[in-house]
Amino acid sequence: MLVAESLSTLWAYWPILLFVTIVTHHVRNKYHNGLAKYPGHPLAAYTNWWRFFENWSRSTEKTHISLHRQHGDIVRLGPNVLSFANPSTIKAIYGLGKGMTKSDFYPVQQAVAKGVRLQSMFSTKDEEYHAKYRRCVSNAFAMSSLVSYEPRVDSTTDAFIQQTEQRYCKTGQSCNFSRWLQFFAFDVIGELTWSQRIGFVERDEDVDGIVEFIGKFLSYAGPIGQMPFLDLLWEKNPVKLQLQKWGFDTTVFPVTKFALAQSAKRAAEMDKIKHDGSLDERRGADLLMKFTQAQHDHPEFMTDKQVLASCTSMIFAGSETTAISLSSIFYNLVKHPRVYQKLMEELDEAARIGMIAERENWKVSWAESQKLPYLDAVIQEAFRLHPAAGLILERVVPPQGLTILGEHIPGGTIVGCNGWVLHRRPEIFGSDVDVFRPERWLEAKPDQLREMKATMFQFGAGARTCVGKNISLLEIYKLVPTFLRNFELELERPGSEWRTWNAWFVRQLDFNTVFKRRTVPFPARKAGRD
Repeated sequence: MLVAESLSTLWAYWPILLFVTIVTHHVRNKYHNGLAKYPGHPLAAYTNWWRFFENWSRSTEKTHISLHRQHGDIVRLGPNVLSFANPSTIKAIYGLGKGMTKSDFYPVQQAVAKGVRLQSMFSTKDEEYHAKYRRCVSNAFAMSSLVSYEPRVDSTTDAFIQQTEQRYCKTGQSCNFSRWLQFFAFDVIGELTWSQRIGFVERDEDVDGIVEFIGKFLSYAGPIGQMPFLDLLWEKNPVKLQLQKWGFDTTVFPVTKFALAQSAKRAAEMDKIKHDGSLDERRGADLLMKFTQAQHDHPEFMTDKQVLASCTSMIFAGSETTAISLSSIFYNLVKHPRVYQKLMEELDEAARIGMIAERENWKVSWAESQKLPYLDAVIQEAFRLHPAAGLILERVVPPQGLTILGEHIPGGTIVGCNGWVLHRRPEIFGSDVDVFRPERWLEAKPDQLREMKATMFQFGAGARTCVGKNISLLEIYKLVPTFLRNFELELERPGSEWRTWNAWFVRQLDFNTVFKRRTVPFPARKAGRD
């Protein structure tokens, strides 16, 4: 009787009970961990759905800049999320020995093969696992390895210059330059990882739909990463993964499929490396060979799965971010003719006095590029104004809590910085932080320059700094001067503006250009070349 009456009462008043439950939940969110004192968007304190839908707008970096300019150094982005804008917090959050771990945002970006999640260095939350992983492969990404990689970058650069001339200069057709640069970056990664370009540049098309897939994948990862449990319900639920293991669902990421195919082609060669650890230095070691050598040297940790994850992560992260940075450099040059002209004067003068050697397709070496101060200033300024990542790099405060900017942040709180915010600090970079002005890097006094460089966040910071940073820099510092020495570029529609799309990485859209073959004034021109 009592049970029946209780059920009857619940049935009669369920709308009120549901309403009270919802209100109570959101009020608890508001005051969670004592974070109510931190300002932010009015909805951010109550629900992560605000983060989800805000990121779906694809302009989160602008929202974060606006919120910090309005509210100061600490902004609340969710019931349990704080964003920090003061550069001094970089060491506090990302420094060594702070006990921080990555949040659930990152496993959303794990690739899947045969129902098994591939835990890469980038996507893992396990700091011990990451440290072991990084020790195993760090040699492959060391600055000292750049010399051996440079011929591979040169090979793709030659193809890129030749295809640009054939497809765009001679035809007068406009070029979707962001996409074209992405094709270049993908093929460089193919050359570096498997000693074989994927074929984007030669074919001028999206091979196997890889570019489209990664675009969709990142567009998914950005908003879903704000509420990671959605990924466990949708893409990586146990039922779906088990069906893949049993072979009922044979869906394989295009990137993973390509990596598996390349590994299969070279299985005998890799087995030899796994057995004796020796590399065939005559052909130059690519990343697949170095990852496999790490498997020989660290058999207790490195497995075939780790080697595959390392290769796929090169495509996922290594190509997208580099292409975004290249687009930012070229776009800002065509939008600022004075800067463009000044850079060309530096390149021509360096060639005239023999600082840049004469090579096929007027290629510039890595060593030569490091002696060009204005080129460096242009690249740094493009990094500053348009870092690839457009969200905070999330970290979880250890259980004991942490003091940041004099505030005790409770354990379990998600904290982070956004490069778009950090790179616009006027006390660091000057009052004109929204202006593309490379001279700021040349005019700064030594102490100020050190502070500017310490604030730059385009590759992250601390132990989880982008492991492929040096490879990306090698590509950028070589391609930019080489391309500019070969071609004059301008916007297809002078005065037009590009659009940006923040899908975790801030891609550029509507960056359409036309090219003309450039007359290279120094040294004396080779026969048959303009």
